[in-house]
Amino acid sequence: MTIPLAASAPALLAYHRMARASARHRWWRPVLGTGFVAVACVLVAALLYGIGSALGAARGYPEAPDGTVEFGPVSGTALDLLAIASALPVVLLAVRWIGRRPAGTVSSVTGGLRWRWLGLCVLAALPVLAVTTGAMFLLPMDDAEPSRWAGWEVFGPALAMLVVLVPLQAAAEEYVFRGWLTQAVGGLLRSPWWALVPQAVLFAAAHGWGTPWGFADLAVFAVVAGWLTVRTGGLEAAIGLHAVNNLLAFGISAAAVDGLKSDDTAADLPWQLVAVDLAGIALYTAAVLWLARRRTPTRAVPAPTPAPPPLPFSATYPQVPAAHVPLPCVPVPVPLPVPVPCTERTDAPDLPLGAAPSAPPPGVADRTLC
Repeated sequence: MTIPLAASAPALLAYHRMARASARHRWWRPVLGTGFVAVACVLVAALLYGIGSALGAARGYPEAPDGTVEFGPVSGTALDLLAIASALPVVLLAVRWIGRRPAGTVSSVTGGLRWRWLGLCVLAALPVLAVTTGAMFLLPMDDAEPSRWAGWEVFGPALAMLVVLVPLQAAAEEYVFRGWLTQAVGGLLRSPWWALVPQAVLFAAAHGWGTPWGFADLAVFAVVAGWLTVRTGGLEAAIGLHAVNNLLAFGISAAAVDGLKSDDTAADLPWQLVAVDLAGIALYTAAVLWLARRRTPTRAVPAPTPAPPPLPFSATYPQVPAAHVPLPCVPVPVPLPVPVPCTERTDAPDLPLGAAPSAPPPGVADRTLC
């Protein structure tokens, strides 16, 4: 039977469909894995906060009004960033253990993080977000309080901590929302938009309920980051945008006195700052698409080929197991004994005819025939 060429070509998997990169994919694995990620992230973060509180109490840190340990702005921010970054190994474990596929398939369709492409995305985000962040300071804000320079003795250690931990925190959020959640929904539904909208709503809700403008800004950020992830085949473009954006935001806060103590997030932005932020996201998207046309990152990979079913036994020509195949019978010629005349007997010449000796010599009886 001739197999059509279209049927023999393997199907391609985009990023949001990478849950099906495993031959052991089942519909319940994304559901079970989502529950595992949610519970494990909360437990690991609570464990880190518990260890931090115990160490802080042992070292004599003061107690905050809510009963927690007051670490100070730099140490407290570091603990918060570590708690969020702990979601990264949780996602990788869920992909490998529950998803039954390589952990790198949540990074990109190639099975790992493409570091060169990530560096290009970071370089594209730096000038764009630096310009839009500077433009936010030029906007007149009626209720804005004047800030004071914190000094290098405070800003220096804070900046060193932020440079190390903010990329991990931003990457962890991308692996949870644009990574696991997008692929979990994409493993069930084919259209990428069904996978991008739920993660965007959950991402905005995770930052708190502030102003409607701030919530919309976060939702648009998540949709664009998810679309770039599917469009480029990996999380690198989303990580570059998120890491640079958070690093600039935290860095500006660290430069002001008690800036890191503020509980405000992007969900609390007014509409003026949201407009500038959306302009920066649009410019970054255009830059990434321009780079993608020149570099053409891998966007899809072939789906795993299922193992062919065993061929049924033919009724006309039954297959016999090898252990029951009869061996060919080859005749082996056996030489017949040569008769010896009785008149020429040498064993007992004096005996009468027809009589046999009592004990013939060895080997002679086998050759005589009388």
